[in-house]
Parts: sequence; structure tokens; C-alpha cells
Amino acid sequence: MSQQNSSKFREFLLLNLGILPVIIGVYFFKFPNNFSIGGVSGLSVVVAPFLPGISPGSLVFGINMALLVVGYLMLGKGFGIKTAYTSTVLSAGVWVLERIFPMDGPMTDEPLLELIFAVMLPAIGSAILFRIDASTGGTDIVAMIVRKYTHMDIGQCLLASDILITLAAFFVFGPKTGLLSILGLSAKSIAVDAIMENMNRNKYFTIITTEPQAICDYIVGELHRGATIYKGEGYYTHEDRIIVLTALYRRQASQLQKYAREVDPKAFILITNSSEIVGKGFRGSI
Repeated sequence: MSQQNSSKFREFLLLNLGILPVIIGVYFFKFPNNFSIGGVSGLSVVVAPFLPGISPGSLVFGINMALLVVGYLMLGKGFGIKTAYTSTVLSAGVWVLERIFPMDGPMTDEPLLELIFAVMLPAIGSAILFRIDASTGGTDIVAMIVRKYTHMDIGQCLLASDILITLAAFFVFGPKTGLLSILGLSAKSIAVDAIMENMNRNKYFTIITTEPQAICDYIVGELHRGATIYKGEGYYTHEDRIIVLTALYRRQASQLQKYAREVDPKAFILITNSSEIVGKGFRGSI
């Protein structure tokens, strides 16, 4: 398998891996509790009681399919294939679950516990999708259209729509569900950001050593990473030192730390967490 095909296959797996927890969180935890936490699924929860015989899952499917058609007509060939795929699979997945595992009510009698899963599972899925420049569609399609034809602040528009959808839960389902929905909306963005930061977290090494050759050989030859060196001088001893800079994945960090200590027990090692490394081998590489 060529590198390009392997990359596409990995992306395809991540797309489906990201969609799965969203489907589970929406169907098993959001819908049964009437949690309205913005987006198309939240809108479906609020609207479904006014449309007898139509389930929230069917509404999600219908709204998302309509948005896909509008997106294709208004955005043309620039419309994202990944967005179309994830939106279709999400809608179909929820619709199928309604027929395979019909639910008459929540799984437990602990609404706060269910809210945690209703927020965390979609947040994990969304973080995976965002990492590969995809999304679950829905209101994101509206954002793409608004961005093309207006100069409005998309983030604020989406936040405003999510707040309105969430507040509607107060009038439709009462204060308890409304307050839980507001809590869920507040936690959603925080959870997505925290999960994405953790997924992207890597390690940045600054190693002050007298054995730069051995350490750099290990970084390049064993860990297949790059390194930069420059000369330094100890302020107290005035001895020459070489400073090695490198960035690694988390799983490689402990290996380098152990090896550096073995070849130079007096090495001074600074290890920094970083979720924003851009360049070859990391994000933004060509």
C-alpha cells in the first residue's frame, strides 16, 4: 500500500472512529433525556414534541439531508466531502438505532450522570474529527454558507444559535431539563478544547549535554525525528556545552529521556508539553 493510500485509509478510519461516539452520545444519552445542547440534534429534541409521529432521529436525518443539498447547491464543488460523509453517516446511524434499539426513556435515573455522557462522547468524537479537518455537519454547513456570503462572525453566530436552541428547552421541557441543557452547552466547548489539546500534546526537549553526537544519533536513527544543536556556556563553570533541541511524540519522550541519562548522567534536560507544534512530522507539514 502506497503512503498516499495508507494516509487516506487512516483518515477514513478516523472519520468513522470520530462519528461512532457522537452517535452513541446523541441517541443513548441526549435524546432520551431531552438534552438540547445546540446543533441539529438539539434542535430536533426541541422540535420533535410538536411533530407527533416524527422522532428526533428522523428529524436529524431530514434536517441534515436538507442541509447537505443546500450546501451542495450554494457551495458547489468546494463543499467538503468529509462533511457530507460524516453528516450522512451520523444521521443514518441515529435513524438505524431508533429501529434496532428503541428507547422509551433514559437508561438510568441519574440525569447528571447521563448529561456527562451526552457531552463527553460527542466531544471525544468531535475532537477526533476536528483533528483531521472534518466535522459532523449540521450547523457547520450553515456556517460555511454564511462565511461565503457575509462578513459575519461565524463563531458568534453559531454560539448564538446554540444558546437559543438550548434556552428553548426551558419552555418545552421545564426548568430541570433546561438547566441541565445549559450546563451541557457550557461544558461542551470546554470538553472539546481539552480533549483536542490532550490529543495534540507532544514533548519539546531542551538537552544541555557533553554528548550531543550520541543523543542526536539516537533521535535521528532510532526515533526518526530531527534535532537542532547550538553552542552554550555554563555561567558558573564557563565550560562549553552543546544544547540539543527536539520535538517528539509523547510515546517517544520517555525513550529519549532514558537514553540521554544513560549516555550523559550529568545532562540537564528540560521537557515541555506542547499542543501546538507545526512543521515536518507534525501538524501543518507538507
